[in-house]
Amino acid sequence: MTATTDGSPGALSPRAASASGPTDTTTTTLPAAGGDLRVAAERAAARSVEHLLGRQDPEGWWKGDLATNVTMDAEDLLLRQFLGVRDARTTEAAARHIRGEQRPDGTWATFHGGPPELSTTIEGYVALRLAGDEPEAPHMALASQWVREQGGIAASRVFTRVWLALFGWWKWDDLPELPPELIFLPRWFPLNIYDFGCWARQTIVPLTIVSAKRPVRPAPFPLDELHTDPAHPRPDRAFAPVRSWDGAFQRIDRALHAYHRVAPRPLRRAAMNAAARWIIERQENDGCWGGIQPPAVYSIIALHLLGYDLDHPLLRAGLESLDRFAVWREDGARMIEACQSPVWDTCLATIALADAGLEPDHPALVKAADWMLGEQIVRPGDWAVRRPGLTPGGWAFEFHNDNYPDIDDTAEVILALRRVAHPDPDRVDAAVERGARWNLGMQSRNGAWGAFDADNTSPFPNRLPFCDFGKVIDPPSADVTAHVVEMLAYEGKAHHPATRRGIEWLLAEQETNGAWFGRWGVNYVYGTGAVVPALVAAGLPVSHPAIRRAVDWLESVQNEDGGWGEDLRSYREQEWIGHGATTASQTAWALLALLAAGEEGGKAVEAGIASLARTQREDGSWDEPHYTGTGFPWDFSINYHLYRQVFPLTALGRYLHGDPQAQTPRPGIRQGV
Repeated sequence: MTATTDGSPGALSPRAASASGPTDTTTTTLPAAGGDLRVAAERAAARSVEHLLGRQDPEGWWKGDLATNVTMDAEDLLLRQFLGVRDARTTEAAARHIRGEQRPDGTWATFHGGPPELSTTIEGYVALRLAGDEPEAPHMALASQWVREQGGIAASRVFTRVWLALFGWWKWDDLPELPPELIFLPRWFPLNIYDFGCWARQTIVPLTIVSAKRPVRPAPFPLDELHTDPAHPRPDRAFAPVRSWDGAFQRIDRALHAYHRVAPRPLRRAAMNAAARWIIERQENDGCWGGIQPPAVYSIIALHLLGYDLDHPLLRAGLESLDRFAVWREDGARMIEACQSPVWDTCLATIALADAGLEPDHPALVKAADWMLGEQIVRPGDWAVRRPGLTPGGWAFEFHNDNYPDIDDTAEVILALRRVAHPDPDRVDAAVERGARWNLGMQSRNGAWGAFDADNTSPFPNRLPFCDFGKVIDPPSADVTAHVVEMLAYEGKAHHPATRRGIEWLLAEQETNGAWFGRWGVNYVYGTGAVVPALVAAGLPVSHPAIRRAVDWLESVQNEDGGWGEDLRSYREQEWIGHGATTASQTAWALLALLAAGEEGGKAVEAGIASLARTQREDGSWDEPHYTGTGFPWDFSINYHLYRQVFPLTALGRYLHGDPQAQTPRPGIRQGV
């Protein structure tokens, strides 16, 4: 049987996949060690610097495309169908992209080379039906046959069935209940809205209104071909044991369905109005919600159901913001980004260019610093619910998201700003001090840091029947904690009690194999690539046992071509840990760890640098179809198109010049902050 990488029966094993990397290379020979390798690295870095400088926006920022999967595109079309604003041009452009992502077996996956996914395939299929593709067409028949073989619509996730319920393709009674009275739960009560991660919170609040209203628009066509038995689409419900958590929550859901039928109208109306106020208060200045697409979609539906017409300024701004998530391709295809990443991309690009040797007062770096300084958030957001006395000062991920700055971006922006010789150093110092103070204040009780909130660790939200897609809480993670520790160390706070607690947590979280789990990047290569430089920056000697175990692990999973790769299946399947096709970004992460650990003259580093030099394109970029970013581990995967540019350049720069932060002492945060 011919080997494939799509998760089909002939799929490559993790070890075999590790040997298959990018094939679009500039040379076919491996640069030699020593002088020849350094020349190759210098040439690669110079070309990469030129490429990256050419991608900077005149305002100072960088942003690469953020690719996810076709559910974004399908749900955008379904929203437009529901609101009655779907047009032929948008539909055909979206369909062109969706068809381009369909695999030969008729299915869709959630990441490049991944296994087929049921809900994604259903939503992609329905979107193509909206675009006029007939069920009898070969590509459609293959998809519907596969869906039926997997259990049909009844086996799909809740969010897919919510979309189908909007058109009568599924019954609201057969969905988990989500009452709007949730908005009234006090903050100390289990399952109050602040127990959810910010991305889930922003989605669940509007969905409580949708769940209460249970709207149905006339379906433009039936979907019988997606049911295993169209006459009985809903199989009998199987309840978990009463004494289990799943069983308890299933019975709570049954009670909530009964409550839906008898809910006092004044209370329900008050709850929906309170939810609407909560939604409106969190709409950003550009009309979006949290800078991400899903909350915007559900917020628009919820407000529309409450009587806001499409010409109302709130909805008009919301719909206009959705158009800004669209990426139009030269071939006429239209891809929807789930989110946009300009702050994240800009700080990473700044670090990469500075570490590659660009002068710290270079106009591109100063312009980037100016733009980042203008993006600092100085008003409270939802994070203040748990940290009410903390002074704002963080940075968000997106263009417009003042409600949800994140701890990861804030740490990396500070590291980037410290690499720039800005003409107004007092302004930089003030911004950095405020941002670092905010990061310190967002430390969780266990000594680590999550992405958006402190102590967002309730065990209950993930157990709700409604929450069957991805993680809905924001617990601390090794990668975010490492970035904060690294930033604090470079700010002269390596011995601050908060930093030491973070270090202790990281050391305790190291896996037995020597790696660290990666929450926001794939996966153990990302986590290890973040933690090792942080620990060394904070003062751990490179001889420390934790550092040596990490080095040994990275060397043990290096691919034969000299690079590193890790497939997203490592989140579920142990045999994929550290294994996958070589990618430029993951090779760079491994190199950053090895270089920080003092391995710059070692064979593993030289082979990794050679891999980056060999696979670089003539224009100074790298190709990377594989997804190395994470929204929810395994459930929602991201291909950050700028990762393949900024991280290899950072690794090349540190190989050639060392870590400039380690060589240049930085001013510290005042003692006691």
